[in-house]
Amino acid sequence: MKILIIGSGGREHALAWRGVHEGHEVSCAPGSAGMEADGVRCFGEVGVSDAAGILGLARDVGADFVLVGPEQPLVEGLADDLREAGVATLGASRASAVLEGSKAVAKAFMARHGIPTARHVTVTTLDEGFAALDSFEVAPVVKASGLAAGKGVTVPESFDEARSALRACIEGEKFGAAGQTVVLEERMLGEELSFFAISDGVNALTLSAAQDHKRIFDGDLGPNTGGMGAYAPAPLCDDALRERIERDIVAPTLAGLKAEGTPLVGVLFCGLMVSDDGAPRVIEYNVRFGDPETQPLMLGLTAPIMEHLRAAAVGDLRPGRIDVAPSVSVVMASAGYPESSTKGCAISGLDEVDDPDVKVFHAGTRRGADGGWETAGGRVLGVCARGPDLEAAIQKAYATIEGLSFEGAQIRRDIGAHARAK
Repeated sequence: MKILIIGSGGREHALAWRGVHEGHEVSCAPGSAGMEADGVRCFGEVGVSDAAGILGLARDVGADFVLVGPEQPLVEGLADDLREAGVATLGASRASAVLEGSKAVAKAFMARHGIPTARHVTVTTLDEGFAALDSFEVAPVVKASGLAAGKGVTVPESFDEARSALRACIEGEKFGAAGQTVVLEERMLGEELSFFAISDGVNALTLSAAQDHKRIFDGDLGPNTGGMGAYAPAPLCDDALRERIERDIVAPTLAGLKAEGTPLVGVLFCGLMVSDDGAPRVIEYNVRFGDPETQPLMLGLTAPIMEHLRAAAVGDLRPGRIDVAPSVSVVMASAGYPESSTKGCAISGLDEVDDPDVKVFHAGTRRGADGGWETAGGRVLGVCARGPDLEAAIQKAYATIEGLSFEGAQIRRDIGAHARAK
């Protein structure tokens, strides 16, 4: 099978590596040098929003289907353009991608379809926002409604901090248009889960749940990032909880989208909060594979997945589940992340990694003038490992990191702490 993947980050590297591992011919646009090292044919001149270039490339490589990785081209309608041209595509339409593109729209959708989530208020002015804050007993979570690369959420410790976050969204330049509409949301307590379902618009194939670590520092301190590490399967999500999520959240979400004429042909990513009594509620929707969760998921899969992805793209998916063996990903980020990134720092040790249960995915790297690896982004590497249990996988990932280095590397040392506490 010939697969064309759109994107260039750690998520896309993991998906491309999985495709090659399963024996398929994989191309990527724009791709990366890290992917090329794994036998992926990359087309760096074709950007993720270049619909005409991607369509031409899909035809040139004879792609059996196209898999769109990042959210921005989905929100812009790339999947629509490809499908209209007759190219089988796994990716949300513009109409269904609004579930990720607008948290305000997503919240309204949940309300219409009875999908469990937190109480919320949507505002577009400071006066509305300040008045709405008075309706909460505890300072609410402040969310920029639009796309903000996973960094548009503030969990304030006080109402003063909530007011500052609200002002930064509506009056500041940090999030641009994405912050002009703000969702104020009741603070939910519990443990977060990342739950993925592949859909052909009707049926769903679900994966083992993962847990992500968003904040930059150990102990969940510091600002939110795109994700500093993840592991799967999450011990919190036993069979009973998985069935409840599939029944009460995944099924009504997909049915609601279909009923509204916007079926999701792609990946539904439910960011969930599970309360102490075991009740799952939706924090937010994404309409693509998550990053970094995709990295341990692809490494740990216990069965092939690419044929299922193609089946979803052509509307012929059989419902079911795919499980994941214990796997973990630890992100090595550059100095300054998440506010900035330091590029051009030499990376040592990558070529010495040689373990069938370890894979280092490239999120922000490039080849230097001397042919070696150097940093080229905020999240640089995803160091992944699998093992007979999560503890073994965690230990193997951190042992691998000891042999890797670049100047200013930021690494959380507590990835998997929730699992260890179980």
